[in-house]
Amino acid sequence: MKKSILQVAPQTYSRHLIHGPDRIWAETNCYTDLWIELLHALGHEPIAALPFTLAIDFEGDQWTFFKFPLADLYELYGLDVQELAIWKSLIEHVEEQVTLGRPVLVEVDSFYLPDTHGTAYQTAHTKTTIAIVEIDVENNHLGYFHNQGFYNLNGNDFTHLFRLHMQDDIYLPPYVEFVKVWDNKKTQAQLLETSINLLRRQLKLLPTKNPFDTFTTRLTKDVDWLTGEPMETFHQYSFVTLRQFGACYELSKTYLQWLEQNGQTGLSGTIEIFNELSTSAKTIQFQLARAVSKKKPLDLSSLEKMGQSWQTAMDTLLNLYP
Repeated sequence: MKKSILQVAPQTYSRHLIHGPDRIWAETNCYTDLWIELLHALGHEPIAALPFTLAIDFEGDQWTFFKFPLADLYELYGLDVQELAIWKSLIEHVEEQVTLGRPVLVEVDSFYLPDTHGTAYQTAHTKTTIAIVEIDVENNHLGYFHNQGFYNLNGNDFTHLFRLHMQDDIYLPPYVEFVKVWDNKKTQAQLLETSINLLRRQLKLLPTKNPFDTFTTRLTKDVDWLTGEPMETFHQYSFVTLRQFGACYELSKTYLQWLEQNGQTGLSGTIEIFNELSTSAKTIQFQLARAVSKKKPLDLSSLEKMGQSWQTAMDTLLNLYP
């Protein structure tokens, strides 16, 4: 018997505008993208939860892997996210929680996700997170959110995803969360007020040192190393650096536009700065790829300008939302 939380189908599901065709970065990261779509499908506005994107930093070997703070999801939408202890088979836990009306977020292998066709499906074993909202154990069927949308998988993909064909006593269970959905609908005014409070909280968590300064220093050293590495290393490096802050700051731009649409003023210049930061990240990504493949020097002067723009934007926000 099929257990479903939401009445959605891959053929008719309409993505949130964040995953529209006009975006600079089509995807952000798997965890953030699936939450955008899950919130959207549950009837919430995910943009209100984006203040966290402003406080990312360069962490030494990568930019912050930005994720929705779970406390913010509860404060804004009444969604209580808890870790699910796996003490039986994973499929038993998933079926029970979905039956209770709780989406289940599971770390899985992209090798068995048909929506990753052309990147990982049946070609590469990579970790990712999906949000399961539909399951039919008898018919080997799953409905899940991943990246930009809602998808189904069936048959052998279902069997392998849940390791139903394996007898492995040493198997390490994945990290799993479940979402308890409370009735906590807010008016638009209440949602805006709560979101701005979260914005002020995030502005207190800004990096104490300009992250573009530290990233420029590190990238200067890493270019020579990357030229001796295969292109796969470049793609991995680019994902955790340029793509991370580029996609994140595009979300920051979207958030500030939402504030402006809801009556907040003085944000137009800062919106443009985040648009430039996001666009410039993609430009540098292409330049870095050419520098690595052709073993040529990389001009990093644009990163200095980005650092100055970042500081201007943050100073403006701190003045507007003390």
